[in-house]
Amino acid sequence: MNKTIHIEVIYALPEKQTCISLDVDTLDNVENAIKKSGILQKFPEIDLQKNQVGIFSQKAKLTDKLHEGDRIEIYRPLTANPREIRRRRAQR
Repeated sequence: MNKTIHIEVIYALPEKQTCISLDVDTLDNVENAIKKSGILQKFPEIDLQKNQVGIFSQKAKLTDKLHEGDRIEIYRPLTANPREIRRRRAQR
């Protein structure tokens, strides 16, 4: 019998952040945990083949194993190049 661990799955939009806490099997990976959280049904725009994911702000793979207390973050695609934004800000 496998143990369970407690994790969170986070997805943030400009106007709100969604945090889903759940218990998953110690053998689950990032992708399985995201699917079990139900967040893909809540936000159909999430495409795990396109959206990057991380654990505590560190880039992660969908196949990475999880540990007790991990916070999986699903990142939205950038709408602007960060370098260009800094350049414009510096010009002002």
